[in-house]
Amino acid sequence: MPATRAPRVPAEERLFSLLLALLSTESGLTKAEILANVQGYRQRFTPGGDNASLERQFERDKDDVRELGIPLETIETPGAAGNNQTLRYRIPKGEYDLPLDVRFTPDESALLSLAAMAWREGALSADSRRALLKVRSAGADEDPAGPLGTAAYAPRLRTRDTAFEPLRSALDRAAAVRFDYITPGEHEPRQRDVAPLALVQHGGRWMLAAHEFATDSVKNYLLSRIVGPVTAHHAGQHPAPAGAGERALAELDRIWSERTARIAVAPGSDAERRLRRRRGTEVDGEGVLLVHHVDPHILAEELAAFGPEVRVLEPAALRERVVARLRALVADHTDAAGTAGTADTTGGDDRG
Repeated sequence: MPATRAPRVPAEERLFSLLLALLSTESGLTKAEILANVQGYRQRFTPGGDNASLERQFERDKDDVRELGIPLETIETPGAAGNNQTLRYRIPKGEYDLPLDVRFTPDESALLSLAAMAWREGALSADSRRALLKVRSAGADEDPAGPLGTAAYAPRLRTRDTAFEPLRSALDRAAAVRFDYITPGEHEPRQRDVAPLALVQHGGRWMLAAHEFATDSVKNYLLSRIVGPVTAHHAGQHPAPAGAGERALAELDRIWSERTARIAVAPGSDAERRLRRRRGTEVDGEGVLLVHHVDPHILAEELAAFGPEVRVLEPAALRERVVARLRALVADHTDAAGTAGTADTTGGDDRG
C-alpha cells in the first residue's frame, strides 16, 4: 500500500506548538526531542531516517522565533561542546514576562484573560494539546495556565494575513490568482495575475512566491501588501513544482545575507535591544550595528518607528527612505496654521 501522506500543519500552529514546548521546559529540549514530539514536526519525522529538510525547517523556525523578539536560549551539554545534536533549547524563565512597571486594572486583566482564552481555544488544535502533554511527560512540569504556560503566550502570536487562506486554497487547487498589490513608493495598487508557487514565512512575515504572467518571471509578494479580494481562475492548470517552497526560502536567505545596513543606535535604547536580537546582527568596535534585511522598505518603516534612537549610516538609499518617512510623519502632525519641522536625519528593492 502507498505510504500515507502526513497531514499538513499550518506554519503558525507549528510555531505555536514549538513555543509552548520551549516555555514548558526547565532543562531544555534537544532538536531530536522537538522533531519527534512537537506538532508540525513529528508528522514528518522519521526515526533513524533522513530528516535533513525537517532540520532545516527547524532552523528557519528558530530564526522566526527570534525575529518576534522572543529570547531563545541554547544550552550545551557538558562534555559535548560544539555538538549541535546535543544542544538543548528553551525560553528562560522570567525573560518572557511583562516589564515590572506594566500593571493592569482588574477590568483590563479580565478582558485580557477572556481574549487569551478565546484565542487559545480557537488556535490550538487537539493534536497540539496532545503533543504538548507528550513533551511535558518527558520532564516539564509547569502549569499551562501559569506565567510560562499556554495562557501567557496565547495573545502574542500574530494572525495570518487576509490573503493567506484564498492563496493556500489556490495552491491546493493548482489555480492561478488575481489580486491588487501596492508596490512600495506607489499610492495606487496594480492588479497582478500570477500562478502561486509557495507560501513561505521569512523573518516573521508571510510571502507568496509566484510566477507572474505579464513578465514571465518569479517574484515574491508580501501578503500584507495585497489589498482587496484574491480571485482564483483556471483551477487545475497551474500545479506548483515540488520543492518550490524550499527554493523560495533559499532565494530569500541569499538576498538577506547580501543586503546589510550600518546603523548607529542610542546605547541602552529599545532600538539597540531589538535590533541586536535580530538574526545575524553584528556589532563593530564602535557599537554600530550591521543589520541584515530582505526588503529595504520594510526595514525603513521599522527604523523610522524608533525615531531619534537610530541613525542610518549606510546605505544612503535606506537613510533617505527613513528620512522621508519621518518628514511625512511631521507633516501629518502639523496643523494648517503651523509649519512642518525638519526631521532628524536618522534615518532596496521591491520584492513584488
